[in-house]
Amino acid sequence: MTAPGLPEGVRVFERGWLSSNNIFLSGPNSCALIDSGYSTHSEQTVGLVEASLEGRPLNFLINTHLHSDHCGGNAALQARYPGLRTLIPPGHASCVSSWDAVALTYIPTGQTCPQFSFDGVLSAGTTIELGELEWQVHAAPGHDPHSFVFFEPVSKTLISADALWENGFGVVFPELEGETAFADVDATLDLIDRLAPQWVIPGHGPVFRFRGEVMTRSRQRLAAFVQHPAKHAHHAAKVLLKFKLLEQQQMAWTDFVRWAEQTSYFQLIRTTYFPTVPIDAWVNQLTDELVRSAVALRQGTTVCNA
Repeated sequence: MTAPGLPEGVRVFERGWLSSNNIFLSGPNSCALIDSGYSTHSEQTVGLVEASLEGRPLNFLINTHLHSDHCGGNAALQARYPGLRTLIPPGHASCVSSWDAVALTYIPTGQTCPQFSFDGVLSAGTTIELGELEWQVHAAPGHDPHSFVFFEPVSKTLISADALWENGFGVVFPELEGETAFADVDATLDLIDRLAPQWVIPGHGPVFRFRGEVMTRSRQRLAAFVQHPAKHAHHAAKVLLKFKLLEQQQMAWTDFVRWAEQTSYFQLIRTTYFPTVPIDAWVNQLTDELVRSAVALRQGTTVCNA
């Protein structure tokens, strides 16, 4: 889609909640894509890009961060466009070079990401030409310690990834790993306030106009998590379960519980925040909450994506 208010040459492929949004930027000299979605949607990602290119080459692939829903289509795009130049955040560059799927969190979260390569790294405080526009590159730690956002100052367009959504922001994963990161979220929100964007292209959900109540909601959400870290952990566990349902669409209940038992990141949350709750009882409670929120269904001995 080309949303009203966005600069010419900027298109957003709004992908829902298994794949991140993809941002296609075209100009007379080059075309670029920011974020490539999840691996199971990679064929669709390639198709969307192919249709938008209209016979031109794809010159650049940029990742805001390396969570599986933002870079799972990298390998497919690299295979389709051999001359493609891929730029990633520097924090996990060595892990990509050696393909450490544990350090990259793909194995611990029970998610998939085909191996990809990169040609260079992003650098905070610089600008990068994508399509026909110059974008400022800003570090935006919090949701991920190595995440970046991009800002085009003429149109005041912000590509915010998971640092800011219209109704909040992404799970603060470092906090779940025992790192202090809520303060990083706060600092990134301060950065966005200073940039004062007019339009925001989030990592998930539709493009929206930046306004005071958006930031108020995010700061209130952050304050609640700071005051009650277990509330954040509980939310994160539901996100992991929902992601698995989005990927599989339906699973036998026993397989669903077994997946939770065998997924180390899910177990890390339980043992850190809810150690006295048996795994099967906890998965049952979380699934009931997903059902009540109308994002999951129980059908006999099967749990399904709603």
